[in-house]
Amino acid sequence: MVDIASRVYNHKWKIDPIVRSMIDTDFYKLLMCQSVFRNEPNANVTFSLINRSTDIRLADVIDEGELREQLDHIRSLSLSRGESTWLRGNMFYGKRQMFRSDFMEWFEKLRLPDYHLEKRDGQYELTFEGTWPEVMLWEVPALSILMELRSRAVMADMGRFELQVLYARAMTKVWEKVERLRPVEGLRIADFGTRRRHSFMWQDWCVQAMQEGLGEKFVGTSNCLIAMRREVEAIGTNAHELPMVSSALAKDDEALRLAPYKVLADWHEEHEGNLRIILPDTYGTKGFLAGAPDWLASWTGIRIDSGDPATGAEIAIKWWKDRGEDPTRKLVIFSDGLDVEKIIELQAQFAGRVRVSFGWGTLLTNDFRGLVDGDGLAPFSLVCKAVSANGHPTVKLSDNPAKAMGPAEEVERYKRVFGVGEQEEIEVEV
Repeated sequence: MVDIASRVYNHKWKIDPIVRSMIDTDFYKLLMCQSVFRNEPNANVTFSLINRSTDIRLADVIDEGELREQLDHIRSLSLSRGESTWLRGNMFYGKRQMFRSDFMEWFEKLRLPDYHLEKRDGQYELTFEGTWPEVMLWEVPALSILMELRSRAVMADMGRFELQVLYARAMTKVWEKVERLRPVEGLRIADFGTRRRHSFMWQDWCVQAMQEGLGEKFVGTSNCLIAMRREVEAIGTNAHELPMVSSALAKDDEALRLAPYKVLADWHEEHEGNLRIILPDTYGTKGFLAGAPDWLASWTGIRIDSGDPATGAEIAIKWWKDRGEDPTRKLVIFSDGLDVEKIIELQAQFAGRVRVSFGWGTLLTNDFRGLVDGDGLAPFSLVCKAVSANGHPTVKLSDNPAKAMGPAEEVERYKRVFGVGEQEEIEVEV
């Protein structure tokens, strides 16, 4: 097992590039990339970094030269032979050859496109523009870089023993969480922590801790590189990006209303079983389910990623019942802002009513809260989102207005088209 503290102290991270592989990314990005490669390969899309925690002035903390060095390193990466063999030949979700030959041939030759970086008012403006399949693969590594560079900056002046104690405390914190989860009956939980992790080595350690501490209750990781190295399941389906970009490409209000369902119709053609998971909250869960075609009710389950999670699950259960489906056979994946208390609470509330699963993110792989003076290692809310497609702005409404994004006039238009009423604002921590 890697001695993380010694590695940090002895090398000051120079031997450890933040992103070390094209598959040091989340599995859902590769699945979505293949879908985009098939359905919208020529759309021109712009992604932009958005720091929701504006009190953390990243440009004052992170050296621009170091940031550019890490971004440039990513542009030098390509898929290795072993990584290609794993993607081509491994079994994912019970299926071999999940990734088609034409997509793999394209992916093997891919180098990520250039980036644009500026400083403004203590923040970095980082954008990526290009064809959708290429530029979308910047999202996860860009977030990983910013999160880890901030961690490195905070720890830069720590001594050998201070670092040893810091990581010992952080390890104890994770292990105590694992011990609290161990007796939870029927628990199914995966690591979803790549995008806002403390570091790659730390995420890898957390996965190993979950493997040992939870056994079969730990069902996998979203990180492809760690899944390959640790021989665990790669977990992930689809994200808000698909309906956001597809909606921005819609020609009129009627096409806009149908766009989120068209995206899932394309997905339905490509995938089956546990990959048929609805993410309904991009433009409001209630409205999405009310207008959903009947065939979506037959899908395996729903992922709840904003708003009050219990309320979202109750809405899904009622929807399935109204459509003649048995909720006890359906899967509900909770994935928003989870920590131990909420996981235990939701498992107890919905066990036996649905099949429950959890995607545990930031507070698994980056919970250093309270471990340094000034709480300088506490996680914060950083996203990298598609902000335009073919020159048209994207919009996300969510079930929590604090997560909404897009120009004000377009937000109002989307609320009208999708029938979104009053929403309760919930503080976004991570």
